[in-house]
Parts: sequence; C-alpha cells; structure tokens
Amino acid sequence: MGRHTKPAARGQDHDRMTARILIVDDVPANTRLLEAKLSAEYYQVASARDGFEALKMAREWQPDLILLDVMMPGMDGFECCRKLKDEPATLHIPVVMVTALGEPGSGCAVWNPAPMTF
Repeated sequence: MGRHTKPAARGQDHDRMTARILIVDDVPANTRLLEAKLSAEYYQVASARDGFEALKMAREWQPDLILLDVMMPGMDGFECCRKLKDEPATLHIPVVMVTALGEPGSGCAVWNPAPMTF
C-alpha cells in the first residue's frame, strides 16, 4: 500500500472518524497539505503517488472518496478516473478531480475541486 496515515480497520467504531479519503497526487507538498487538513478533521487519509498506485489502493482500501490530481506523469487523472469507473470494485467511489494551478511566479496555488461524472 502507498504512503498514508495509519487508517483504522474498516468497521471499527470511531466517534470522530467520518470517511476514508484517498489522495492521489505526484507532488508531495500537495499531498501533505491535504493530508494535514483532512486528518485535522478526523478523516482517515491514505495517499498514492500516481494513477497506477491509486487503482491498486482503491481496490484494496475501498475509500469513501478519492481526491484525484488532474496532471500526473504516466497516467493522468482523467485516465485514472475512467479506469476507476470501468472497474466494478471501484465504480461506486466518488471522485473529485483536483488541480493546483496558479499564476507562474505568484507564489500561490488555487485548489480547484471539480466533480467529474463518467
């Protein structure tokens, strides 16, 4: 399995755990930012570095939501999303496409979650 905080086993009763979220991004700083924000809200978080790892983790970990970067080497987010929706074991998992695009040299990035339906 990929990099992730230590998730509790599915079915364990946790007062504050609300959902399992898989973050897919090839930029470690982006992943760390999302992990920190979501973990602070008591979500169980796991991360994958690319689309191939995301497909494997989605099948094995069965997250409640996938935050999927659009621009990744090898397999971009759109292709990964299509594969997730083509596979019976993962087609039910909601996917939010995420990108960090900003003005070059501005020092800031804008997270733009855009739900995609396939």
